[in-house]
Amino acid sequence: MLRRPFGTAYPWREMERLRREMDRVFSTAGSGLNAAPRYPAMNVWTNENGVVVTAELPGVKPEAIEISVVSDTLTVSGNREPEDLKACEGHSEGQYHRRERSCGSFSRAFQLPFQVEPNQVEATFDNGILRINLPRAEADKPKKIAVKAG
Repeated sequence: MLRRPFGTAYPWREMERLRREMDRVFSTAGSGLNAAPRYPAMNVWTNENGVVVTAELPGVKPEAIEISVVSDTLTVSGNREPEDLKACEGHSEGQYHRRERSCGSFSRAFQLPFQVEPNQVEATFDNGILRINLPRAEADKPKKIAVKAG
């Protein structure tokens, strides 16, 4: 008896496998297409002197932002107030047609790649961008060791 290759002999089995795989991808919470972006969007980069963090915080007032550093963990939290629909020019009342910008409290925390000097952390806020400079702890900086001959 002549056998066909697996893909053509058992098309229903292959389709069932594909369906199970698609179900797995789309049902995984917090990943794939179901994942909502984390707020605020942040960039983090390092050099030998420390860490620089920037965060997009449009519509957030500087006094509504809290920054803390405990050990090697940075936490940025705050609150964005909802837009007042009546404040929109030319609208005395109305309802949203589309609302994609969230409001309310937020918090992001992540581990830094090394210890920092918490007393020397500086933060600036300009045009909706928060910039945090975290200098590396002196004890954590790499040390050059001189090699002595004979």
